[in-house]
Amino acid sequence: MAVQAAEQQDTVSPQDNATVDLGPAVALSCRECGERIPLGPVFACEACFGPLEIAYDLPSGDPEGLRKQIEAGPDNIWRYAPLLPVPADVASKPSINPGFTKLVKADNLARELGITGSLHIKDDSGNPTHSFKDRVVAIAVEAARAFGFTTLSCSSTGNLAGAVGAAAARAGFRSCVFIPHDLEQGKVVMAAVYGGDLVGIEGNYDDVNRFCSELIGDPLGEGWGFVNVNLRPYYGEGSKTLAYEICEQLGWELPDQIVIPIASGSQLTKIDKGLKELIRIGLVEDRPYKIFGAQAEGCSPVSRAFKDGHDVVRPVRPDTIAKSLAIGNPADGPYVLDIARRTGGAVEDVNDEQVVDAIKLLARTEGIFAETAGGVTVGVTKKLIEEGKLDPSLTTVVLNTGDGLKTLDAVAPTTGPSAIIRPNLDSFREAGLAS
Repeated sequence: MAVQAAEQQDTVSPQDNATVDLGPAVALSCRECGERIPLGPVFACEACFGPLEIAYDLPSGDPEGLRKQIEAGPDNIWRYAPLLPVPADVASKPSINPGFTKLVKADNLARELGITGSLHIKDDSGNPTHSFKDRVVAIAVEAARAFGFTTLSCSSTGNLAGAVGAAAARAGFRSCVFIPHDLEQGKVVMAAVYGGDLVGIEGNYDDVNRFCSELIGDPLGEGWGFVNVNLRPYYGEGSKTLAYEICEQLGWELPDQIVIPIASGSQLTKIDKGLKELIRIGLVEDRPYKIFGAQAEGCSPVSRAFKDGHDVVRPVRPDTIAKSLAIGNPADGPYVLDIARRTGGAVEDVNDEQVVDAIKLLARTEGIFAETAGGVTVGVTKKLIEEGKLDPSLTTVVLNTGDGLKTLDAVAPTTGPSAIIRPNLDSFREAGLAS
């Protein structure tokens, strides 16, 4: 029996598209109305303008065999190729091979936060360009190959630009990526070093995204694969691999609670999708789990809508040090609200000072230097515990999606040498550091 990834839709047969080999992916399906179209570089439904997602013919009937196949696979996301929109031979193609990052059991942080259950940090700073974006780009590259694109592009708050630059260089594509003009210098340098074109746009991320949408519709954009626009249905599926890895690393069990940062909201919705897929094909036991979304106060439209009981997310103008989350009009915001409410979770936010404090707390307790998005998730976790919304006795997973070396400006003003001394023991003693 074929298993359909989108719960509300019927199974789609592989004959729906015989010309594109993307493994178990067989069609695109509208998240709103269920309209199906062949696989292609499109992201919105022509019938209702709803977002398109991948419809699958996933393996079923032998979960133990599939589990063994996955465990015998490579130590990257391609171990999950049977569950992703990629060809079966994907592991043999040039790729930066992201994924299978550490799930760190954070006992020191748990004690600080008063957590008596099991606390884990899913540390995606270990990816090739030091953020989770390598996952989503790797999937988009395979779609770009299938559709014959020659240039990879994106609109980015920083991490995605670096991931696209690196993946394009490795896979042999040209790259041209677009960013807000005022990003953190570390992210700018990392995006530029791979040799592709890096273009700063005067404005915020939403301005950049609008420009890219215009470019797609212009002859100038012919042959361009925008990983988070016309390739978005494939790109988004990369976030499911976080769900797969977390469950596998927990011994093929669901976490009780998971705290996920919100930018566009796609990562959170796709992690939920991945968890439901694992349940449906029998790789994990079905039981309740709660999903919590985390935003920075200076860009918290989803958190505000959740707290106000609204179903519509009103756009805001971002003003936060967490620039990787600074998307004022998050495309998946309404779906995030649905998931948080359906699972019994919540969406919360923290201010910039709390973000910095949380970055330092995680570094001090677990030796993990998170970027500002990780400060948001750890800070929100602390706040949720204090407010009684997160159960400290359960198994909790908190995502860190990037490396703190990319956002040094956030902590530099309050972080530095404990003392500056003369090169002798008397000076060291006078500084009070001997004990």
